[in-house]
Amino acid sequence: MPLPYSEIVMEHFRNPRNVGRIENPDGKAVEGSPACGDMVAVYLAVDPDSQRITDVKFESYGCASNIATGSIITELAKGKTLEEAKSITWKQASEALGGLPPIKTHCSVLAVDGLRAAIQNYRERHGLVKERVPTTVEVVRKRLKHVMNPMTGLDLVRTKIVRDIEVSGGKVRVAIDLPADHQFAANIREEILEKIEHLWDVDEVVIEFTE
Repeated sequence: MPLPYSEIVMEHFRNPRNVGRIENPDGKAVEGSPACGDMVAVYLAVDPDSQRITDVKFESYGCASNIATGSIITELAKGKTLEEAKSITWKQASEALGGLPPIKTHCSVLAVDGLRAAIQNYRERHGLVKERVPTTVEVVRKRLKHVMNPMTGLDLVRTKIVRDIEVSGGKVRVAIDLPADHQFAANIREEILEKIEHLWDVDEVVIEFTE
């Protein structure tokens, strides 16, 4: 049975472009979950004056479509302004790859979401967010759904280790149901901070390990 992929998809799968990570990136994001089958991380280097993406890399866990789409998305984004890159659609990615099987559409969507989330992360880090939505418990909870629990490959909320969230006067407190000396505690802390501390109205993030 022939593979349901175009020659372009297979080329990007076998020889993906821009694989890896950027140390100290200007923006980064992780979308998906290995437990759900597909995950992609996107890293950006951005020229602060022109707002152009000078470098972009990705890491992928998943199928050929996931890897190929991460490859083509980074190729499409490199050299573009943040606004231009944010406008890249899953349809453009699919067309650039010569088409994807309908059952694999979610893979291209995941890569596009990763790129857009990395752009949003850059803007939050640099105070460039135009629509300033107040940070609430629900906003924090939504962001924690993008922090992986390394023990399961699912997010912190789905694995029910978020014991409590408080938001008050610019301070966010997150209580995690793990011991402070757990092997993954430091990694979880770092990922939570990355998702929350750059929000425009957050002055302090306190993460407590409560077990």
